Amino acid sequence: MAIQTINPATNEVIKTFEEHTFDQVQHKLKAADEAFQQWKKTGFEERARLMNRCADILEEEAEKYGRIITLEMGKPLKDAIAEVQKCAKVCRYYADHAAEFLKDEEVESGASRSLIAYQPLGVVLAVMPWNFPFWQVFRFLAPALMAGNAGVLKHASNVPQCALAIEEIIHKAGFPKDVFHTFLVGSKAVDAIIENPIVKAVTLTGSEGAGSKVAEKAGSEIKKTVLELGGSDPFIILEDADLEAAATTAVKSRMVNTGQSCIAAKRFIVVEGIADAFLEKMKEKMQALRTGDPLTEDCDYGPLARQDLAEELEQQVQESIQKGAKVVLEGGHEKDSAYFKPMIIQDPKPGSPAYEDELFGPVAIVFVVKDEAEAIRIANDHKYGLAGTVFTSNQERGLRVARQVETGAMFVNAMVASSPEMPFGGIKKSGYGRELSYIGIREFTNQKSIWVG
Repeated sequence: MAIQTINPATNEVIKTFEEHTFDQVQHKLKAADEAFQQWKKTGFEERARLMNRCADILEEEAEKYGRIITLEMGKPLKDAIAEVQKCAKVCRYYADHAAEFLKDEEVESGASRSLIAYQPLGVVLAVMPWNFPFWQVFRFLAPALMAGNAGVLKHASNVPQCALAIEEIIHKAGFPKDVFHTFLVGSKAVDAIIENPIVKAVTLTGSEGAGSKVAEKAGSEIKKTVLELGGSDPFIILEDADLEAAATTAVKSRMVNTGQSCIAAKRFIVVEGIADAFLEKMKEKMQALRTGDPLTEDCDYGPLARQDLAEELEQQVQESIQKGAKVVLEGGHEKDSAYFKPMIIQDPKPGSPAYEDELFGPVAIVFVVKDEAEAIRIANDHKYGLAGTVFTSNQERGLRVARQVETGAMFVNAMVASSPEMPFGGIKKSGYGRELSYIGIREFTNQKSIWVG
């Protein structure tokens, strides 16, 4: 079976790759395990040297790799370059901090000495999505390798050049050849990879459905998983908020990556006294955004990653409108393309896609509520719990609201974003486990208790 790179801006097939066979995958897994047996013995200083070299390459060749991202999934080039540069930051973060995060932890007990040791597990499988095709991989890969694990990647099938480029970077940096491998395979091949006893754990970023299947398979094999799944992030605007700052941040958050981000703000929950003023500002800022060829400097948002995704989003929007949602800003799918013009819809009804599901694209969903209590209720009335935002001029009020919203992260007067220093992940149907921070690097270690009598 062939795996293709298709430019979503033009629908042109750029390159075609042959899928790796079962035997090729098994051979690479064996090689990764053999590499791990040596890699786990290396010191943090050597691992850090190579990881910093990896960061150097990402910074030096950010435009080259950014162009690959843009051609494969349509992200504006300036944003794609920024994504590659962000990957360099996570590499340097773990190069600098891994030894500290994984040092033996002395514990007071009845023993003459007791401690917790953090040791690598082995080969970790990453199943990754197309929306941030470099960042999603490096935020797993940097801590996994610094912890002494080996990694294998099953990337989304529409970004094979990104997958191969990441493997190239690791090799150019000087890491042992087999300590990381990319598999060019479809989703049907994942079960067999998980079944291989060489694979010790699995991390997945993707849809709720994909996460459920991977968790079920890994559970049957008694293998640890970390899942970062969907999100329909609430963005609460209280009556004392700075409306200009709130509207600017709201549009930026909804339109990041053309709305194709699990942590993009999707549900805007605004108190009724300021709703009209906020909506006018939001509409004005959305209408000012420019689209076109994502390789050009003046493109603010590009196409969705595939035409079928734009068609699916259009269906979700139309069903929501038929079930009672009001259109505030006209937009929608541009026929026979992957482009989708930004939209704002208001007050969707329970049971409609805009209320129940994640709309993965440039559609803002607005709820007008009476007060803070109703805003929190609407924010929590969802199956997902990834992240969220609250805007208010009172920081203590913002912290109080943030503690009550059921998410893995909350931002007060700021846009939701992931950064190396803070743990990232969700609750409810948004998954479990954490990436980044000291918590993320410990996820794929054996947290071993050692007791000395």
